[in-house]
Amino acid sequence: MMKSENIVVGISIGDLNGIGGEIVLKTFEDARILDFCTPVIFASAKTMSFFKTHFKSSINFHNINNIDQIAIGKVNVFNCWNNPVKIEFGKEDLKIGTYAIKSLEAATKALKNNDIHVLVTAPINKHNIQSEDFKFPGHTDYLAQELEGESLMFMVTESLRVGLLTDHVPVKDIVEHISEDLIVKKINTVYDSLKRDFKIVKPKIAVLGINPHTGDNGVIGSEDDDVLRPTLKKIKEEGKLVYGPYAADSFFGSNNYKNFDAIIATYHDQGLIPFKTLSFGQGVNFTAGLNKVRTSPDHGTAYEIAGKGEADPSSFKEAVFTAIQIFKNRFDYEELTSNPLKKAVK
Repeated sequence: MMKSENIVVGISIGDLNGIGGEIVLKTFEDARILDFCTPVIFASAKTMSFFKTHFKSSINFHNINNIDQIAIGKVNVFNCWNNPVKIEFGKEDLKIGTYAIKSLEAATKALKNNDIHVLVTAPINKHNIQSEDFKFPGHTDYLAQELEGESLMFMVTESLRVGLLTDHVPVKDIVEHISEDLIVKKINTVYDSLKRDFKIVKPKIAVLGINPHTGDNGVIGSEDDDVLRPTLKKIKEEGKLVYGPYAADSFFGSNNYKNFDAIIATYHDQGLIPFKTLSFGQGVNFTAGLNKVRTSPDHGTAYEIAGKGEADPSSFKEAVFTAIQIFKNRFDYEELTSNPLKKAVK
């Protein structure tokens, strides 16, 4: 695979009753995008035809039943099911959840087999996907099992990147999960991703505190002093530019975040509330640390506007562009590091 080739972008369709179908259509209605990527939507011809009619789209599909039938430069639809599906926009439906999983599993299989280069996932409903066979709180956890590497939820824009020590963990359990091993593992994942995926030579990383005011010398919890500070000190002594812990309440409002290539939050809302406040609709959820590239938009199924033609495709478009760019950056990085001595001699 040469980086100049047309990148094959696999798309899992997500919750059919949400806005996934609409934002996928809106993204690929602009034919110029087909000059540098080839989408493969994992759904069905009947389902995508329904979306096309409902949203009065002008898009043309190339329907395929086998993955080796992908047509470069066209919007491919890989048939994951053939039966008609009753779509009721805005409704949470367990049956619809099963189709979201069919799409995700087929797309993941294609990714593992190198039939597609990257995966972009449309939003799912975390409740209606649960079953005896699928017991994951979301995409990230499922892909962490299916792919190689150490996964990390990394929310990114051009100017802001926020990683998480813990992601889909109840607030009451957060402290139990944070250990020296976890901190080291997550910081290394972010550090490596910044170099490999974002072409940052000497990454600068900020880490937010666990407790308010980073514990106030033990007055509001001892975890920052007992675990976080000593671990960050060890990592910094290894030569990595890692700083903190910083008090989370003032870190973003003071614009301190602009001094770093990435920020690591200790739990989900600590990182995602400021991220989405600063960049909602432009942000991308990237699963860093895995051997394959997966991105998604920074929003959910948006049942309240589903089917109305009001959904903004900006974040999904950014997810497509980001996946392509990261794939190319990885290609460059592998080329650069595969035989540095040989390249230096040339």
